[in-house]
Amino acid sequence: MDFVKEINQLRKEKNAVILAHYYQEGAIQDIADYVGDSLGLSQQAAQTDADIIVFAGVHFMAETAKIINPTKKVVLPDLNAGCSLADSCPPESFKAFKEKHPDHIVITYINCSAEIKALSDIVCTSSNALKIVNSVPKDTPIIFAPDKNLGRYIMKETGRDMLLWDGSCVVHEAFSMDKLIELHKKHPDYKIIAHPESEEHILNTATYIGSTSGMINYVKANQNDKFIVATEAGILHKMQLEMPNTELIPAPAVEDNTCACSECHFMKMNTMEKLYNCLLHETPAIEVPEPLRSRALLPIERMLELSK
Repeated sequence: MDFVKEINQLRKEKNAVILAHYYQEGAIQDIADYVGDSLGLSQQAAQTDADIIVFAGVHFMAETAKIINPTKKVVLPDLNAGCSLADSCPPESFKAFKEKHPDHIVITYINCSAEIKALSDIVCTSSNALKIVNSVPKDTPIIFAPDKNLGRYIMKETGRDMLLWDGSCVVHEAFSMDKLIELHKKHPDYKIIAHPESEEHILNTATYIGSTSGMINYVKANQNDKFIVATEAGILHKMQLEMPNTELIPAPAVEDNTCACSECHFMKMNTMEKLYNCLLHETPAIEVPEPLRSRALLPIERMLELSK
């Protein structure tokens, strides 16, 4: 089957939009109407006039799109495409943690469930985390969840002393420092760029630290340089498309896999065949019941407003 042809036909017939994260496989990125990071995808979800949103990403991303668009159908190619970071913050445990610190404002990274968003005051992404945290008065204590690595990076950059939830992303904790050092010895002229979800010892090696979109923009601005890229390896597809002459190497992972890099198993669960089937059958559909949806929407709207 020519999935590209069939998907394009269904997209037109059903007035559907395909939103894809940078960590999706290349074929899915190529057919998407929009490819971006969590902030860009949230903004696109808020602006679309499509009847159906096909979210080629992981569950919390499709769930966020449904929170923003309750009257639209939101489908995810594989319902099992979850997130280790979101899983590291169970709602009941976080609720109890929050209740112990009632004077704290709660800022949560968008990589979390609707239940966690509903317990939050503001949501952020890696693109706008520094801006969001800096928007909070300095005398107001902050709980930051669920990513402790991103939280530590924000604390270092802003000078804020935040209370961190002990969560992390297995993909961004999978980089091998020893292998990275060996790789850099072989390629000393390559700059290391890293996502702030990575561990501190990886960030300390980086010339640039930023979100997925930030990393792409940095490479665009420095196309004559060469880069070792410390984030999920799917980002290299878009980087290489937009900067075909720039030399890129994915940062090595602790465990060897097909690409010797760090890949998100959940992100790679989506395939072109699953994308076609979910658009054809309009399932699996994401549902977020009221009043959970309305509570989770408020901190997302605050983030979108602050990100203008």
